Amino acid sequence: MDAVATREAEDPTTVDAPTLSGGTSSWLQLHPRLVDLMLVLVIFAYNLPIQFGAVPGHLWLGTGLLVSVGLCAPGLWRRQWPAATYLVIQLVAVTQILLGISLMVADAMLLLAVYTLASRSRWQLSGMAALITATWTVPSCLPILDRGEMSIGDIGVIVALILWSWTWGRLVRTRRRYIASLHERAAQLAREKAVEAELAASSERTRIAREIHDVVSHSLSVVAVLSDGAASTVDTDPERARTAMLTVRDTGRTALADMRRLLGVLRDDEPGSHAPQPGIAQLPRLLEESCAAGVPVQFIETGGPQAVPQSIDLTVYRIVQEALTNVRKHAGLGVSEVRVTLAHTPESITVTVTDDGAGSAAGADPHIGHGLIGMRERVAAHHGQLRAVQRPEGGFEVVATIPTGDEP
Repeated sequence: MDAVATREAEDPTTVDAPTLSGGTSSWLQLHPRLVDLMLVLVIFAYNLPIQFGAVPGHLWLGTGLLVSVGLCAPGLWRRQWPAATYLVIQLVAVTQILLGISLMVADAMLLLAVYTLASRSRWQLSGMAALITATWTVPSCLPILDRGEMSIGDIGVIVALILWSWTWGRLVRTRRRYIASLHERAAQLAREKAVEAELAASSERTRIAREIHDVVSHSLSVVAVLSDGAASTVDTDPERARTAMLTVRDTGRTALADMRRLLGVLRDDEPGSHAPQPGIAQLPRLLEESCAAGVPVQFIETGGPQAVPQSIDLTVYRIVQEALTNVRKHAGLGVSEVRVTLAHTPESITVTVTDDGAGSAAGADPHIGHGLIGMRERVAAHHGQLRAVQRPEGGFEVVATIPTGDEP
């Protein structure tokens, strides 16, 4: 009997699932204890005038009242202990028949107990209970049939009601589990959406940090070189110093505009947050800044300008920008020429930046390492390849090949 007395809490599907309907149905589900109390009181009150006539003459009249209480009272705990409630009501009903007490309205509580057990327990347990009740009903009603208080058709109706109660309970249980699965699925989708949003935010933060690194590193290196040059020539060549400071001003303004654009993605209402991003078309201005900073640059473009996706356009610009920044910062004073080559093919675009300075291995300097990591991430995002090595004849070389044929 331990399995029969198991509480519904051991079966997760016995917990009422949130309803999708409103109105009266919602109120009933929000007040289950009150509903059970009202149901028990109504059945017990309706049964009061009947119970005295159902008790045989040789029994104390109070026996009918005790049987009525035994049939109705357990219904108050049918949701918490459906198996125990069924067992108690079934035993009271058996005792009622053995005492010769006729059927009463309170016997309908047995149908409610079967329904509750079917809706809140596994089908093996509830099915066995329904089968026992239906099987027991036939022989238990025979004495009542002999007294002429019911017909064979009435017995068939009672058995049908028992089976219907079990079937309806199973349908309710199935619907409850289905609704619970919908809510679980919705919760799972919400969790997945939150994870995706977090990943997207993390990716966007990484992208913005990489862009800021490129902009700030390039601009500050230009400002530092030009400022040094202006300071050393302010007395001997004021015009040249003035030109250098004007270039510093323009570089600072460009850097500020780029910073506003990059940070503007964090605020949709930021004016200019969707300004055009730099690309291959802006390379000549970038190379002019490098030349103004004292690093002569030779630009070679082969294959003719070709239209490329905006993301690749930006990647090419940032690779050249970062490579020139590294030249100014790490190639040394011996650099005499920097060559930037842009080779277009129908399948890819290759960017090559070489210098003849002192050079530096990527792992030898943490600043170069960060710059190369950013370039590698950009190229890898387009399934391309990046090679950054020291040249045997001196200097450093950066080669990035980015496929363009499969880009959307």
